[in-house]
Amino acid sequence: MTDVRPAPEIKPAATILLLRDQPGFEVLMVKRHHQIDFASGALVFPGGKSHAGDHDAAWADQVLGWADYDADQRGLRIAAIREVFEEAGILLARRRNGAPIGGEACPMDVRQAVDAGTTHFLDVVRDLEARLDLSMLTTFARWITPPLTPKRFDTWFYVVKAPDDQLAACDGRETVDAEWIAPAEALRLAEAGERKVIFPTRMNLKLLAEAGDAADAVARAAARDLVTVQPQIEERPHGRVLVLPPDAGYGVVEERLENVM
Repeated sequence: MTDVRPAPEIKPAATILLLRDQPGFEVLMVKRHHQIDFASGALVFPGGKSHAGDHDAAWADQVLGWADYDADQRGLRIAAIREVFEEAGILLARRRNGAPIGGEACPMDVRQAVDAGTTHFLDVVRDLEARLDLSMLTTFARWITPPLTPKRFDTWFYVVKAPDDQLAACDGRETVDAEWIAPAEALRLAEAGERKVIFPTRMNLKLLAEAGDAADAVARAAARDLVTVQPQIEERPHGRVLVLPPDAGYGVVEERLENVM
């Protein structure tokens, strides 16, 4: 009898493209720890899986824009904000009096406790007397991992202009470096083999590089029709390629499969 393995579960995930314009148009990227089992050593945007706590109804009192989104989008946006907090220390929130959160949002040990699950992100935000601002995030893209991979994710990419008054610093566990970099420069380093950049990140860097600045990138994302990207494998005379939907905004993409794995 043939042993047929069940298809891996597709898990919801969220990623943030955090942008700034000084000293130039740049995006925050983090380097994954080499011991992480997914995209180890790669330069990626901050992000990760959605957790149950991201969907807690108690968040209703701790966010701005709660009524503007359905339950799925609330949880995904909270997950994205949590991930960039854990990995880079940036908190997309405002004090209850409307004041911005300046400098270091929280000490490293608090971020690490949230990452480890020993402290709830909701409690951290409460203690800071802050509210997450869900409306800061604009949907940039949505990708579903193809079936050929052992782990599959339904990942929402959001774009947001970074707060001017906060500092980014890597967590040292999942990420070992935090770097502001021009999208075109990240692509150049990947092409030269100086950085490892996985296929979805590379495609979204190319899309991001079409913008002139942070405001332009956000405006372009808001104006695009969202087409879920589900890469398909197709046969060509020179071998198998990964193909993206032609109307997803990336142009015609036929990537040799060995360049993706």
